[in-house]
Amino acid sequence: MLVSAKDMLVKAKEGHYAVGQFNINNLEWTKSILLTAQELNSPVILGVSEGAGKYMTGFSTVAAMVREMDKNLGITVPVALHLDHGTYDGCYKCIEAGFTSIMFDGSHYDIDENVAKTTELVNVAHHLGLSIEAEVGSIGGEEDGVVGMGECADPDECKRIADLGVDMLAAGIGNIHGKYPEGWPGLRFDVLDAIQQKTGVMPLVLHGGTGIPADMIKKAITLGVSKINVNTECQLSFADATRKYVEAGKDLEGKGFDPRKLLAPGSDAIKATVKEKMELFGSVGKA
Repeated sequence: MLVSAKDMLVKAKEGHYAVGQFNINNLEWTKSILLTAQELNSPVILGVSEGAGKYMTGFSTVAAMVREMDKNLGITVPVALHLDHGTYDGCYKCIEAGFTSIMFDGSHYDIDENVAKTTELVNVAHHLGLSIEAEVGSIGGEEDGVVGMGECADPDECKRIADLGVDMLAAGIGNIHGKYPEGWPGLRFDVLDAIQQKTGVMPLVLHGGTGIPADMIKKAITLGVSKINVNTECQLSFADATRKYVEAGKDLEGKGFDPRKLLAPGSDAIKATVKEKMELFGSVGKA
């Protein structure tokens, strides 16, 4: 059931759990995530970066695939189709394509320009019934061409963006895209707490959910995080399962080279990863 992310995140904030955003890269990923959400009766957000959208031949292709898959698989749990780290132009392309949620990442602009562009996009998104995420500070590392230095967000700037009426706010608190390096000092809970004090009931978003220890995830949820993004961990589990299949020579047995068989172990690995995260985030049974 395709919906905006607003209601599911409001419920998550009130219920002290988080909804997972799992990025999709192809049909297998989308199918695996949707089936797992349905099995666990969990709301879910399908994230699409601009790079992944281009890889899948355009946002309209992605939206059509998700819409038809949602219908043909009989998915009844709430599903939001969400642009991840969107540019100003990318947001409009996803709106036109039929996404139910967008993220405008204006964190690389000065705060006044971030506010101006976010204000415009909030008005457009809400007029059409879409949810919108904004960002303050930056997420460290690189994901699909989006590079951040990992600057922690200014709580006062977070309040300025939150007051515009966005439905969710991503704020840099020392989190990183991709694998976390040795010696990573951890999340800045003092900054997260200060942001929550300024933004109140606003659902907060934790990007770079891969590799953050479970105890930190749980603490972040108690401090207002209601949406957690996972991408790299699914990529790693998919690659590992596929590698083992090939190294075991399974692709040389019978018709093991058939893509439907070749990609099945990786798809199952994604399901296992998503299930593990949904259980950690507390969203199981919350649809």
